[in-house]
Amino acid sequence: MPDNSLKPSWLNATTFGVGLTSLLSDWSHEIATAILPGFLAALGAGPGWLGAIEGAADGLSSVAKFVAGDYADRIAKRKPLVVAGYMVTAAATGALAFAANAVHVLLARVTAWLGRGARTPGRKALLAAAVPPEAYGRAFGFERMMDTLGAIAGPLTALWLLSRTAHNYKQIFLWTLVPGFLAAASFVLLVRERKFEARPQRTFRESLRALPARFRWFLVAVGVFGLGDFAHTLLILYATQALTPSRGRTAAASIAISLYLLHNLTYAGSAYLGGWLGDRVRRRSWVLAGGYVLAAVMAALLIARPQRLVSLAVVFLLAGSFVGVEEALEDSLAAELVPSQQHGVAFGTLATVNAVGDFASSTAIGLLWTSVSATLAFGIAGALFLAGAVLVLRLSPTPRM
Repeated sequence: MPDNSLKPSWLNATTFGVGLTSLLSDWSHEIATAILPGFLAALGAGPGWLGAIEGAADGLSSVAKFVAGDYADRIAKRKPLVVAGYMVTAAATGALAFAANAVHVLLARVTAWLGRGARTPGRKALLAAAVPPEAYGRAFGFERMMDTLGAIAGPLTALWLLSRTAHNYKQIFLWTLVPGFLAAASFVLLVRERKFEARPQRTFRESLRALPARFRWFLVAVGVFGLGDFAHTLLILYATQALTPSRGRTAAASIAISLYLLHNLTYAGSAYLGGWLGDRVRRRSWVLAGGYVLAAVMAALLIARPQRLVSLAVVFLLAGSFVGVEEALEDSLAAELVPSQQHGVAFGTLATVNAVGDFASSTAIGLLWTSVSATLAFGIAGALFLAGAVLVLRLSPTPRM
């Protein structure tokens, strides 16, 4: 058990260090993500290669989170594993500068995302250990807010570098090494690992079976919600199509990207606000259920087929709001429902459930939209959002420490 007698402030060196690390790391790889399609096009690789690269990277990252979560509970020191993950991600992202074909890009991207997956459960476990349970929401909300600020800075930096380097992709990929290695350095210098008693040795299957029943129910709720939680790049496509008749394709595409920037800014603010609120109410599950309901409202607006800019802006505001609440509260609820000795495997399992849901929902919603109608696609998503909210509300309460 963590030493609660110390009564640490929630915003201490470790929470700030984890947040700063997330900002810098996301800044690094979002620069690369923003220019990756153009780089592949310059190499003569089309959309099929981009889909294969991102799909393989995301899939293997999920596997890495699942395995690394269990491993993080078996070792006495989690910090070296996390630092190694950040360094691998930074180095592999910078290595894209030397890619001569799409296969090289695939290898570098997959390696970067394996490092990203390996570090995630340990980082979250260290963050949970650094704060008292009543501050989980603020701590995880702060980390998500900082991560999202990095995700905003990355594409903006990429645009600036493209103009400054005359689209020299090699130079831009090398620039990603600066925030990437600064991320690892900030984690080394600022994050302090509390004394941790490694979990007794057991098999991977035994580790999963040992997770509390309430946490397994929570995973069911997250999984049901996740089956409707499609990638928000589909919102960019929807806005582009809705605005093209009145604005023209070029202007519509630019406006849609601006709406996505609004989405990310809202996401950053709602992550901390949602976490703060989760620490203030009697049951965090109520706040998470509220976030899921916001997602259902967004789906209802999409079913109504909004065409005006103001209506579309509301959709993007709701989308950014519910994602911020969802991510901050899911992590803090996981930390609350599971003993500290099992935090690694809990965060790894939660990340895997979310990854499976993201893949399934984006694929299914996209196919339904294309083959049947947007109304049916978003209607099913909305029903799944509401079902997830109901399941979360049925989660038995956890006594506050």
